Amino acid sequence: MKRYLIGINLKKGNNFMLTFLLIFLPVICFILWIYYKDKYNKENIHVLLKYFILGIIISFFAIVIEKLLIGENIFRGETKLIYTAFIVAGCTEEILKGVVLTFFANREKSYDEKLDGIIYSIFLSLGFATIENIIYVNYEKIFSVFEIAFVRACISIPAHIMFAITMGYYLSKYKFEKNKVERRQNLFLTFLIPILLHGIFDFILMIEYRWTIMVFILYIIVLAKVNLNKLNKYMLYSKKRFFDRLKHRK
Repeated sequence: MKRYLIGINLKKGNNFMLTFLLIFLPVICFILWIYYKDKYNKENIHVLLKYFILGIIISFFAIVIEKLLIGENIFRGETKLIYTAFIVAGCTEEILKGVVLTFFANREKSYDEKLDGIIYSIFLSLGFATIENIIYVNYEKIFSVFEIAFVRACISIPAHIMFAITMGYYLSKYKFEKNKVERRQNLFLTFLIPILLHGIFDFILMIEYRWTIMVFILYIIVLAKVNLNKLNKYMLYSKKRFFDRLKHRK
């Protein structure tokens, strides 16, 4: 396949502004979307920037670890696909995100309501997805620049956000739960559910059968519905908490 599209050659740096928009515009749009969602107790910009930068940093660790795991692969056929989807991608990326998010968020003074966990998690994932965008747009040789950017904006980045919502959702359940047994369960789910969701997402994409496109579309719809419901649930908590505090001030 050609590396060029209407005269654009990213390797030579032509049309830098267009390349910049292809990489960063989707991320900026999702940042504005989630920042708007946090209506009643907005987080400090510096705190959100910290998680975005942390996402960028851990992406480089993920690149190294995934390369090592791919090199150690001994599987073939569908077992190889499972290994790549769930271990190389799912475990590496979501465990790194989960460890960093859990470590920093639980020490965050501004982490005072359940929605905050989802907000931190999404900003972390968007930082991670930004580096992925740079890599795919600049080094993918199979598809055109526009195709890669469009697919990532419509599918890959939203998927990262859905995984992040799940991670933040269970992290908040862990943080604000008083029962020790349930706290441990929620911490376990903070890692397990995003790994499974990520692995399934990648595995369906890797299966080269015609019918998988329908399965993938159905999966994306269910993934979005379930996780947006989680987000809305914590947004309602935030709203209720905001108005309860207003009543107490009167």
